[in-house]
Amino acid sequence: MRICVWINPYIAQRSALFDEGMQHGYLLKRPDGSVWQWDKWQAGMGLVDFTNPAACRWFGDKLRALVDMGVDCFKTDFGERIPTDVVYHDGADPLKMHNFYSYLYNKTVFEVLEEKLGKGEATVFARSATTGGQQFPVHWGGDSTATFPSMAESLRGGLSLCLSGFGFWSHDIGGFEQTASADVYKRWCAFGLLSSHSRLHGSSSYRVPWLYDEEAVDVLRFFTKLKCRLMPYLFGAACEAHQQGIPVMRAMLIEFPYDPGCDYLDRQYMLGDALLVAPVFSLDGVVDYYLPEGCWTNFLTGQVVEGGHWVREKHHYLSLPLMVRPNTIIPVGSDEQRPDYDYADGVTFHVFEPQDGSTCMARVPSIKGVEALTVRASREGPVVFIQAQGASTSWRVLLRGIGAVQTVEGGSAETHTLGTLLLPHAGTSSLKVTL
Repeated sequence: MRICVWINPYIAQRSALFDEGMQHGYLLKRPDGSVWQWDKWQAGMGLVDFTNPAACRWFGDKLRALVDMGVDCFKTDFGERIPTDVVYHDGADPLKMHNFYSYLYNKTVFEVLEEKLGKGEATVFARSATTGGQQFPVHWGGDSTATFPSMAESLRGGLSLCLSGFGFWSHDIGGFEQTASADVYKRWCAFGLLSSHSRLHGSSSYRVPWLYDEEAVDVLRFFTKLKCRLMPYLFGAACEAHQQGIPVMRAMLIEFPYDPGCDYLDRQYMLGDALLVAPVFSLDGVVDYYLPEGCWTNFLTGQVVEGGHWVREKHHYLSLPLMVRPNTIIPVGSDEQRPDYDYADGVTFHVFEPQDGSTCMARVPSIKGVEALTVRASREGPVVFIQAQGASTSWRVLLRGIGAVQTVEGGSAETHTLGTLLLPHAGTSSLKVTL
């Protein structure tokens, strides 16, 4: 278990930290030199002045003490209610600082975690951000309302953020304000678990599935296990976001810039480069989504749908349009109980619609983000060549939608409900399959 605690940069007047911060000049001041205060969140609260290096150190020391107690990360809430009738320690323009304050706030917290836990181990869960804030992930969408329209608004806002340079984004599963109906909650579970980061949260009620009904428990369990199995693929997308700046959740136009049908889509998205997700935003389970050209496969059911047009479907709670791009490989992990494990050990590479004369590839990272295993699949007529490179000795291939093969060199084949499962011989790094 990892522990994340909730913090904000507001210091209530009755807190011992207020007197300490006021005495040393760590809080924002009014032009007359007095501490700026208001009652909008905590009575008589002041704000930490993050343009003051000494204030950053003071605030950071309070967090260092928490890390020493066992805290692993911080939810950096607020940071957006920043006044402009103030004077900063370094003389910064209060109007510009209204946005930039969140950058300095999250930077201070993130650097404390890097210092205490090491590079690559720091994580914040931030609400507010501005340009450059993507350096201090992760961010979430704030206080959404527990309704279908707000669920769709959350996606719209998240795609906008990810088009603005942010690699990761999350939202409150079930909404924050009010209490979701069971229908909204179950649909939001599917959407939330198929986001880069996932969190159950809420304001006026405790958002756990067993307070709704048994089906809600089943839905959350199903999509949690699905996400755990997809972690080799999702963590690979996270590494790509870190290395290249391409977001994990992508507006359709990022992957399909030359398809005008994708220009304004805001109720669906690509999760990584190969999975299309269309959350259900309706009580009756009906969802409309657009598929670019090609033969797309529903990851859950194996149904193949020809693209190039809009599709209307009706889905139950354990389903949604989770469509796989043709001529791609999805690495699926062997552990459905946790998100952090050896992704290359026992991985199954699901190959979808391999196209004649082309090659597709999938990379599986280690838990540290280092490439551990790479698989390439190329097709020449009825023959598919599969080549693996890496340290893993336990990998398999599932040819999705292919019911039988004639021969397999380098391994054996078994019938699978979703296609043909290829099992390489021990020590084998390549397969030659005749369809």
